[in-house]
Amino acid sequence: MFISLENAPPSFKGFTLIMPAVSVGNVGQLATDLLISSLGMPRVGYLHTDCLIPMAGNNPYAVSGESAAELSTNAEVYCLSDVRLTVLQIRAPVIQTKSRKFRKLVLSWIKACGFDKTIVLSSSHAYQRDDHQLLGTPLRYLLSPALEQEAGAPLKELEYKEMERVSAFPGIDGSEERLYIPGGGFTKGLYTDSCSEGVRMAVLLIFCSEGDNIPDAFALLNCLNDWLHLAGKPSEASSQWKVPVSWRLLFGSGIPPAIF
Repeated sequence: MFISLENAPPSFKGFTLIMPAVSVGNVGQLATDLLISSLGMPRVGYLHTDCLIPMAGNNPYAVSGESAAELSTNAEVYCLSDVRLTVLQIRAPVIQTKSRKFRKLVLSWIKACGFDKTIVLSSSHAYQRDDHQLLGTPLRYLLSPALEQEAGAPLKELEYKEMERVSAFPGIDGSEERLYIPGGGFTKGLYTDSCSEGVRMAVLLIFCSEGDNIPDAFALLNCLNDWLHLAGKPSEASSQWKVPVSWRLLFGSGIPPAIF
């Protein structure tokens, strides 16, 4: 599944893996873009799978005309060995009928590589929150049982809120409560699978709506940095995030003058 760009495949044992879920507003992918661009992470390989819609394009993090010509694919892996950080960027939706297969492939890769922990950046529809979720911050987290003991206390010290379980039948007393992440793509399935397979996984997500989701991406990445300190002090991080060159076309090109 993982194809290395180097002759000797890199070792990820003990590293932290950060990856997005393809979800509402593409917030996780935008936050991952910011992280890769800001830290100047080199590409070390890519994932080859038929579970994602095929995609190819120019290098989204180009710093020169020469590097812009590099080919970019739908699932690429970036790594910084000195800080033991690996990032998987996913740029295409998962084929609906192959979502379960993709989750199994990702978890198999995570376990085979020996990652210390995996953090999924995601989002959920803001308009489908229940009454409790309307209060306070729109940021939420989830921890698998294998990671709860290590990460639970630090996240609570930061006053982050755990994702609430909501009633399966609202308005009916005593109805079963369940984890509900509308618009979250494979987030819930991957998290549930990680819990049953003993994978150390955290999910950081934000409630949002479709539109200009750049502020949501910054908020989600700042949340991650407050926890892991990836870009120095949390108070200084916002000014250090580097917007990738590909964001110039995030909303398409300008209005053609010829139409007037």
